[in-house]
Amino acid sequence: MDPLSDQLIRASFVNCSKGEANRIRTPRDLDQLPWEDLDFLGWRDPGAPDRGYLVAPVDGRLIGVTLRAPVGLRRTLTKTNLCSLCLTSHGGTGVALLSARRAGAAGREGNTVGTYVCADLSCSLYVRGRKRPTFGERVPTTLSEEEQILQLQVNLADFVAQVLA
Repeated sequence: MDPLSDQLIRASFVNCSKGEANRIRTPRDLDQLPWEDLDFLGWRDPGAPDRGYLVAPVDGRLIGVTLRAPVGLRRTLTKTNLCSLCLTSHGGTGVALLSARRAGAAGREGNTVGTYVCADLSCSLYVRGRKRPTFGERVPTTLSEEEQILQLQVNLADFVAQVLA
C-alpha cells in the first residue's frame, strides 16, 4: 500500500459525513507505518474504544469505512474466534464484531453490515507473519503467503462492496 496523508485518509470515507470525517482521530505515526506490509490502513480510536476505521485501495479507488464495535461484551480467554478477513484465530477479545453503516441513503436509514475482524485491525501483519496473535494462531493452510495476501484483499474488497451496496 502507498503511504497516505491525513488529508487523503479523511477524503476517503464513504459512510460518514465530511464533518464526521474531519473529526476522526487519524493515526499520529503515519510516517512510521510499515506501508509496504499493509493491504489496508486500520486503527481503533484510543479515545473511543468502540470506534475503528479502515482505509483501503479497492478497484483503483481509496475507500475509507468507519466501524463500530459493541461495548460491554466480555469474552473469556478460553474461547477463540476467527477473523473473516485474514483467517487468524484469536482468543478472548482478539476478534471483534465490527459493523459499518452502509454508504449513501441505506446508511442514512440505519442499515449496517458487520463482520468479525481482528480487533486491532492488523490483518495484513498477521498474514505476513510480522505479528502473532497473543492467544490463537493462523489457520493452517497450503496457500503461499502471496495467495493468503490475495485472499485477504478479496475478503476486504467483498466487505467494502457490502458497505457500498
